Amino acid sequence: MKKEIIKTADGSSSIYLPELDESYHSKHGAIQEAYHVFIKHGLDLFNDEFEIDILEIGFGTGLNCFITFLESKNRSLQINYNGVEAYPLQAEEISQLNYVEQLKAKEFIEVFDKIHAVTWEKTQRVDTNFNLLKRKQFFKEIDDVNKFNLIYFDAFGAKVQPELWTEEIFKTMYDSLKKNGVLVTYSAKGSVRRAMQSVGFLVEKLPGPPGKREMLRGKKQFENLTII
Repeated sequence: MKKEIIKTADGSSSIYLPELDESYHSKHGAIQEAYHVFIKHGLDLFNDEFEIDILEIGFGTGLNCFITFLESKNRSLQINYNGVEAYPLQAEEISQLNYVEQLKAKEFIEVFDKIHAVTWEKTQRVDTNFNLLKRKQFFKEIDDVNKFNLIYFDAFGAKVQPELWTEEIFKTMYDSLKKNGVLVTYSAKGSVRRAMQSVGFLVEKLPGPPGKREMLRGKKQFENLTII
């Protein structure tokens, strides 16, 4: 499938698929979206933890992984990161991404390169406090149980791949989380919210990133949260 490198509104790059009319990130700002959805409303919930197990659904450009690494350095967190991707990007596509520059993280350019260069299906230590396992598989093949504290659900939108936003998929996500685990996603569709609730998630709507009014966060067996 043809891919085009585009620049989003905050200056950070993304990848656009003309055939699907879909991009890997929000055109309003790839980096802004990643920080708002996955860090502010995901990782920030675990500031009191020392070690966190994260599953990313849709590894894509590695942006979410890289910013999580940067946050782990700032917060002295031990991160065990699993990134699932059925269709990995090619090296020439990755080389055109400007995240290191935009994040002012040139001192960690070797880490960004290593994130993309490490062998798939093998846990690798990309830094002293960051372990990475890249898994080339379809989301429906995930069979982890009670393993993760946090899921970044960053699949392509339901309008182009509705099969990735079903009750079946969210049941898999629910089962893979530890007690009090959290799933965050940029989506706020009613059908997505209902699918999450139907498998046991306690779901809340949150303000969305630039360009989106709302987003969703689901919690597993979390106390004192009202289902909407």
